[in-house]
Amino acid sequence: MGKTRLDKEEQELLEAYEAGEFESDLDEERREYLARTAEESFKKDKRINIRISSRDLEALQRRALEEGIPYQSLVSSVLHKYVSGGLKDIAADKPGQRTR
Repeated sequence: MGKTRLDKEEQELLEAYEAGEFESDLDEERREYLARTAEESFKKDKRINIRISSRDLEALQRRALEEGIPYQSLVSSVLHKYVSGGLKDIAADKPGQRTR
């Protein structure tokens, strides 16, 4: 793997961070809330089974390989982003599309 090239601003930010010039402005209550939220987001306590086309599964597996993660993790991440508002259905915004 090659080394990531940083532009001038990114390099300056990295150097400032490594020199300890950044300080968190999170109070302890907010830090604990974010930690709990992150923990709950990654907690996988339910299993589902779905049927998808071979083509879609192969595409998911290829994309997961490109990302360096298991395809089940990719599917879980995409579903989480969708239900939490991080992904948007672009077909719903196209004129002339049916809505459900």
